[in-house]
Amino acid sequence: MESNMVKIGMMMGERYEILEKIGTGGMSDVYKAKCHKLNRYVAVKVLKQEFSENANFVSKFRIEAQAAAGLMHPNIVNVYDVGEENGIYYIVMELVEGITLKKYIEKKARLSYKEAVSIAIQVSMGIEAAHNNHIIHRDIKPQNIIISKEGKVKVTDFGIAKAATSNTITSNVMGSVHYTSPEQARGGYSDEKSDIYSLGITLFEMLTGRVPFNGETTVAIAIKHIQEEMVSPKEFVPEIPTSVESIVLKCCQKSPDRRYQSVQELIADLKQSLINPDENFVVQNNPDVEGGTRMITESDMAQIKMRSTYPEGKEYPDREESLRLRSDTASGYENEEEDEDNYDYNPKMERVTTILAIVAGIIICIIIIVLAVKIFTGFGDSNDQGSPIQTSEESTDTQEVEYVDMPDITGINVEDAKNTLTALGLIPEVVYEESETIDEDVVIRAGVAEGTSLAVGSKVVLTVSAGSQSVEVPDITGLSYQEANSELITRGFLVNKTESYSDTVEEGKVISQMPTGGTKAPAGNVITVNVSLGKEETKVRVPNLIGLSEEDGTFEAIELGLTIGSVSYVYNSEVEAGKICYQSYSHGSYVEPGTALDIKVSQGEEKVTYKCNASISAPTAEEAPDYVPGTEVSLLLVTDDGKILLDTTTTTFPQAANYYGLESSGGTITMTYSVTTGGTTETDPVTGETVNIPGTVENRSFTRRIEFEPE
Repeated sequence: MESNMVKIGMMMGERYEILEKIGTGGMSDVYKAKCHKLNRYVAVKVLKQEFSENANFVSKFRIEAQAAAGLMHPNIVNVYDVGEENGIYYIVMELVEGITLKKYIEKKARLSYKEAVSIAIQVSMGIEAAHNNHIIHRDIKPQNIIISKEGKVKVTDFGIAKAATSNTITSNVMGSVHYTSPEQARGGYSDEKSDIYSLGITLFEMLTGRVPFNGETTVAIAIKHIQEEMVSPKEFVPEIPTSVESIVLKCCQKSPDRRYQSVQELIADLKQSLINPDENFVVQNNPDVEGGTRMITESDMAQIKMRSTYPEGKEYPDREESLRLRSDTASGYENEEEDEDNYDYNPKMERVTTILAIVAGIIICIIIIVLAVKIFTGFGDSNDQGSPIQTSEESTDTQEVEYVDMPDITGINVEDAKNTLTALGLIPEVVYEESETIDEDVVIRAGVAEGTSLAVGSKVVLTVSAGSQSVEVPDITGLSYQEANSELITRGFLVNKTESYSDTVEEGKVISQMPTGGTKAPAGNVITVNVSLGKEETKVRVPNLIGLSEEDGTFEAIELGLTIGSVSYVYNSEVEAGKICYQSYSHGSYVEPGTALDIKVSQGEEKVTYKCNASISAPTAEEAPDYVPGTEVSLLLVTDDGKILLDTTTTTFPQAANYYGLESSGGTITMTYSVTTGGTTETDPVTGETVNIPGTVENRSFTRRIEFEPE
């Protein structure tokens, strides 16, 4: 069963309509499709024949893909569905327009540390979401990271990595080995910290434009990962900040125990490096176990060679199984040491490996020559329009090129001819020619001879009869769409409008038309008109940083391609302390990439202090009608926030009260004094004597309000 069993227009899973092929790679072909159930476009990745026929691979692939389908995160190319139809195994993924990080690095040579760290943070967030769901990627590399047109960074191919690495050596292994961890290179156990190592290598490449370990064969590169000391990225780019250098080196420690123990720790340091790039805040782990570079062992070498030379698509034993087989075999010989030498170094196998490498190099050279010839002869023009949908499988270092034979389409209806070419992956382009002998809409000739081998994606020009009563197509380029539409309808044509950006043609004006002006076409024919959308917007929309912390605001600005200018700290009663309360460009406005935003960070509401300079006078008749001057009075002065300023007793007035640095704007003074009431005289009825009965003493109080003055 071959991948070409998937036909344009077919329906998969009773919901996914295959629209076009958008990529091919070592393990799969990728198609753009429309999900009719949810009315959205998706990418459908279909396994190739050699993998679909491997039951063990398919089983593990489906388990991993189903697990990945449970992941939903902005920094992951989300997997929507996984299925099988008539022996075709496929996964349905989010459709992302953009380019891979690998191509982005090649385009820019190397990235600034701020951009590299920003991308690494987004990648880490996607990986963290997977790790939280107990899913390890195992194949983190720039080819598996996509930067969308909107600038979002997304990690792809969760789920396929484990099945691929545990059962097959794929055609893109040369690309993966540059990023593989030492434990993966040995064939040992890999975990979350293996992804951290690969991310560290990826960050190294973003910063320097190169990988730290290179070699002529996969074995040579794998050995370097295990054995060679990691070179600092500052050796190639001296201006890389200290903190970023330390982060890369910590990610790429040989021993997993010396790396970051979680992606969450890595994200924290990456964010901190944006705020304080030159501070040495990265803490290096120093466990008791030896974690430095070590010499490769004989068993490691055997495992690496086995992983590197096993035929594609075939299963190979894991490390424990290979060691067991080796032990069982050696135990039958008297000279065990000699047998181990034979196992570790097999001249025949070395020759096979060398021959395979040479053959692969020759094939790659041939492909490059063929592509170069095609480019210079006009092939590939169709691939320059728009941004392709990129997947990791599509972006391997050496892409597969499919060829088809040109069919005989002369003498048939133009629509049938177009459908035939489209089904083969070719792109038909129609021009009309007036003819007295050939019926209207019948193909007169094709620009390519029958039987010619063409690469998928090539253009084929079809010359079609316009009949004897054809109409001349007017030249409407440069007109407004309204004018062009009116002109074409007047001539009896139908109009198909398309739109694209243009740096030279004003918005709303016609850029091009097909068929071109001056040619002839049948009346009622469709004329495709491409209308300008104006210059493509390259400016950056300013985000809303108000209410974010200084750290999060800085990260968001840098993520969008902006920078942070001056930072000041001000009092603000409306915004929480530590949050941004001002930005120099308003939210929603558009600015040039790299523009510096000045921000102000709230210190909370400003604290105003007050002073109390009061002269406390004696109680008045209105306040205390029964107060007798000279009577002892207790004074208690308390601020509005409960602070006692004065607590004393006096008989003399006025009483001074001077206090400073008060946080309240006022207070209350309570004055308490004593009054004797009820003294009388009575006559004893027996003795007739007069008796004096003393009165009772009562405490009476009143309060006064005192307002303080700001200092």
